[in-house]
Amino acid sequence: MEGIPPLFLRFKSKKLDLFDKLITDMGPLGRHSYLPEDYFMFPKLEGEIKPRMKFQGREMLTWSLNNYLGLANHPEVRKADREAAEKYGLAYPMGARMMSGNTVEHIKLEKMLADFIKRESVMLLNYGYQGVLSIIDALVDRKDVIVYDAESHACIVDGVRLHLGKRFIFQHNNIEDLQKKLHNAKKIADETGGGILVITEGVFGMSGSMGNLKDIVKLKKKFGFRLLVDDAHGFGTMGPTGAGTDEEQGVQADCDLYFSTFAKSMAGIGAFVGGDEKVIKYLRFNTRSQIFAKSLPMSFVLGMQKRLELLKTNPELKNNLWKIVRALQDGLKKEGFNIGSTQSPVTPVLFKGGTGEAANAAMDVRENFNLFCSVVIYPVVPKGVIMFRMIPTAVHTLEDVDETIKVFAEVKKKLDDGVYRRMELIELESDR
Repeated sequence: MEGIPPLFLRFKSKKLDLFDKLITDMGPLGRHSYLPEDYFMFPKLEGEIKPRMKFQGREMLTWSLNNYLGLANHPEVRKADREAAEKYGLAYPMGARMMSGNTVEHIKLEKMLADFIKRESVMLLNYGYQGVLSIIDALVDRKDVIVYDAESHACIVDGVRLHLGKRFIFQHNNIEDLQKKLHNAKKIADETGGGILVITEGVFGMSGSMGNLKDIVKLKKKFGFRLLVDDAHGFGTMGPTGAGTDEEQGVQADCDLYFSTFAKSMAGIGAFVGGDEKVIKYLRFNTRSQIFAKSLPMSFVLGMQKRLELLKTNPELKNNLWKIVRALQDGLKKEGFNIGSTQSPVTPVLFKGGTGEAANAAMDVRENFNLFCSVVIYPVVPKGVIMFRMIPTAVHTLEDVDETIKVFAEVKKKLDDGVYRRMELIELESDR
């Protein structure tokens, strides 16, 4: 046996270049990169932000923009954005807020938001995704335990991945399963001397269902946890005043940290988190994505002030949104469509089928019916499910709704008849 190398050396894997590995395995979404460029992935919608925009040079009825209240193209918003950009440009203020990027207008916007969502204090964030990720990182250490909803957004999942301590996932909106996970979490936290952070969403962006905040907060006394709510899709759309899903469910005082983004109802860029003054002060000094990043530009801040003012003083914006939501969702259900468990403006239309059928159906909708909405496939939804996800807005019309329901009736018939399954994926004209 002398001279024979050990087993682990004889079968050692061949070294693979890092970039070769990436090219070999494109990842769960990249595996669909063979589909036409700029069509299914990274499509280009052009023109002013409104229900009808240009796609591939043709006008499309569009249901894929999170412009819930129609503020993106509101004349007062456009005027405020224009005047702020003309006065300050996009550079001011320079530097992170902790160093040289703070202004009275940033502080004013935070106070306006805190007053609106009924919190002691608010901290502005440059972006929603990195804000949530960094907040989670700042709140917990290795002694603490995180418990979060199984359908949480990627920013929550990635924030939890940074956590060095224990974490548990509870089945989506399943309070019984949450209690089981909290029991385990409390046992660990009692041993380590740590705390428990529960994370959920106000409105889940794919299904449109609301997080069961009302029943979650009932468990706080028993298990002694703190609650972080990501309400990106609920702010501006839910609750009597539009202050969010916690207002809708009457639990604002029990949601310890309330997060939302400016990228949806506010039709802008940035985000915020609100809570008790001492906790928000801690986050100002410990949220790394803000400490080590440039402050929000003044033009964005002034633009958000105008948007918030309109949201607070023009209830017809939310009323118009819900008129369209109810017409669309009621109309789809009346025609026998499965729209899942949505309780919000997010409107999924669910069909059975594979990736090829989804691609052909989406292409048919766009090419032959001039309708654009997002098509969602595995791994975002389970295998064998096709989701057309629609976002109604306050500036859609009832005529838009009627047109859309007729289109989906055609799509359903073709799916049921197997038409999309038998089709080859059509090559798009490159010169269109």
